[in-house]
Amino acid sequence: MNQKIQKLLELSEKESRRIIGLMSGTSLDGLDIALCKISGSGLNTQLTIEKFETVSYTEEVKNDIRGIFSRQQIDLQKLTLLNAKIGQLHAGLVLSAMKQWGVHPEDIDCIASHGQTIYHAPKRLHKLENYPDATLQIGDGDHIAVNTGIITLSDFRQKNIAGGGEGAPLAIYGDYILFSCKDENRILLNIGGIANFTKLLATGVDVICSDLGPGNTLTDALCMQYFNKPFDPEGSIARSGKVSGQLLETMLAHPFFLEEFPKTTGPELFNTGFIEAALAASGLDLPDPRDLIATATALTAKTITLGIKKTILNMPFTLYVSGGGCHNSYLMEQIQNELPSVAVRLTEELGINPDAKEAALFALLANETLCGSKVCAGIEPSLTMGKISLPD
Repeated sequence: MNQKIQKLLELSEKESRRIIGLMSGTSLDGLDIALCKISGSGLNTQLTIEKFETVSYTEEVKNDIRGIFSRQQIDLQKLTLLNAKIGQLHAGLVLSAMKQWGVHPEDIDCIASHGQTIYHAPKRLHKLENYPDATLQIGDGDHIAVNTGIITLSDFRQKNIAGGGEGAPLAIYGDYILFSCKDENRILLNIGGIANFTKLLATGVDVICSDLGPGNTLTDALCMQYFNKPFDPEGSIARSGKVSGQLLETMLAHPFFLEEFPKTTGPELFNTGFIEAALAASGLDLPDPRDLIATATALTAKTITLGIKKTILNMPFTLYVSGGGCHNSYLMEQIQNELPSVAVRLTEELGINPDAKEAALFALLANETLCGSKVCAGIEPSLTMGKISLPD
């Protein structure tokens, strides 16, 4: 038997595994690297984040990715080259982080790589009758495996689509496994480029996970366009502006917000073109950029809270927030104002660093695949995810 195949068998039988989860989202800000110790599987899983680091992309890398990100027409050669380059880059960043932590490759059982999302194309967005839901992440797993010497699982979203999902959000599996609680109704909210949530009732029934709409993607784009800043630190720019009620109402009327859960979306829809179209539809002149950012932030808060209220109805619940948006104090205040009777907390109170949560959840998905179990029987689609790349 191939020794690497033998190692996969041995990994599945270990009492616990050390898995590095990698996540790079639609914000294009860098790579989250989470070293996790995981024991068990399914609802018996125990996960501890031993080390975590976010490594920022250089401007050169960001510009490379922006050249092909969320665009219908791109340079195909650049896409092909970046698939290899991002894989090699991520491998190098993992090795550097491990060196800094004093961890050796032989100490790691596998890497779980989400990859860099380039285009998300659910059928609800592309509307092409003879084409399926689709999504594309680059950063080839073989390059990571060969360059680190560590077994790598990658490209998780494809199996979800093959099984009948839209490829996102995959948080439903990890949220259900790690955060289900018989004593509390919970909403797990992640605010990345796109905001998504998971509803977990104490009864264990009616689990829902869905995208809600823009998280940071609109405010990030506006901050870069008007202030040459990658994001709105602490929401200070939004706080200095005034919300345009007319523009907000026009944006909220977009058909996506009227669709039933679950649903997915991305920057392919929520970009500066979305704002320009809303301005044109409302008949408004271009407002002060601060007002634009304040209104985009209000849209994020409104679509999050309206979606949650629609789903949870009048039941008491606790809201646990993760992702970069949880550091935007203005946004968090708006969410709390819309949910005055709800306890709004960070996932840190559940033992998971809110910045590391997504990377850790991909480590958990890899663990489920290695242990041979279908993730979350009873949640559809229930399946194992991730293509396996051997180091040689």
